[in-house]
This record gives sequence, structure tokens and C-alpha cells, in this order.
Amino acid sequence: MFSPIYLETAEKWRAWLQENHASASDVWLLFYKKGFSRPTITYEAAVEDALCFGWIDSVIRRVDEYSYARKFTPRKNDSKWSPSNKKRVEKLIACGRMTEIGLAKIEAAKKNGMWDQPDRPQLKLNMSQDFATALAANPAAKQFFEQLAPSYQKQYLGWIEVAKRPETRENRIRESLDLLNRGEKLGMK
Repeated sequence: MFSPIYLETAEKWRAWLQENHASASDVWLLFYKKGFSRPTITYEAAVEDALCFGWIDSVIRRVDEYSYARKFTPRKNDSKWSPSNKKRVEKLIACGRMTEIGLAKIEAAKKNGMWDQPDRPQLKLNMSQDFATALAANPAAKQFFEQLAPSYQKQYLGWIEVAKRPETRENRIRESLDLLNRGEKLGMK
């Protein structure tokens, strides 16, 4: 259920994490947009404290014209660490802000190799056989795909390639074909 919480300061967010990090499966944290007069925690402060407790941010959802919510969850052991989050935790360790829980997540990632994995796969412009077959069966989609700049082609190929489950991959191929048939670029996914 989407029910964001409003914690206007980093201190209140850290207190929430201290109390709930082990029992909550997720939380939507409410942020107010710049220019709105209501006090709000900054993204940087929110993500830093989340990292201290072994949590991470993910999706964003619009609430209204003045605010949005960002989802935070406990970090999974098989999740990759972005360069920006590695930098953040180095700083947090140096400042003494990391908790034992957060440090344990880092150690687990170093042990299982996820710390050293690139946070995004290094994508080639090689098209998978299943996507090539789907395009071959759909001339209009194929024609539009071939007219796209390489960066837009790479966006489609990468989005399909990073799907972990076969069903997700099939759905992304189907959605790609629909967009290409309409002459649309992939956009933000």
C-alpha cells in the first residue's frame, strides 16, 4: 500500500530507521519540491542515513503538484553498489556514522563479489536472437528501430538485456515492439 511518511529532518529519518530498519520491509518517504514552503529532508541526507542502516532508495512516485515519495528498502545481498554509494559510505565510515548493520552489508557485498560488480552492465550493441527474430517478424518496428540513433538503439537493447526473468524479457520485447510500431523512443524506464 502506498502510504508515504513525512519526516522533515534527517534526525527524524535516522530515528525512524533506528527503530524500524529490522522490522519494516519498505517505506515511502515524502519529499517536497524545491520552492514549496514546507520543510523537507534532502535526498542526499535521506540516502546517506539509509545506507548507514543497510537500506537503499529505488523508485519515485508523484504524490501531488508539491511533493513526491521515494521508496526505501533494506538492501539485498545480491544488489550492486553504485560508485556514488561507495563514495557515500566511505565518507560515512570516516565520519563514524555507519551502523553495524550498514557495515555488515558492505562486508557481505565484498565477500560475495557484488561490491566489485559494475552497477550497470557494460552493454554492447549486439542484438539478442529473440529480439532480432521479433523485429524480423515486424517490418514497421524494425524500420523505425534501424532509423534510431545508436544511443536510442542501445537503450532498447540494454533494457531488454538486463531483464532477469524470461517473462520480464518477453514482456519488454513485446512492449518495445509496441513502442517501435508507434514510432516512439523508449524513454525513461
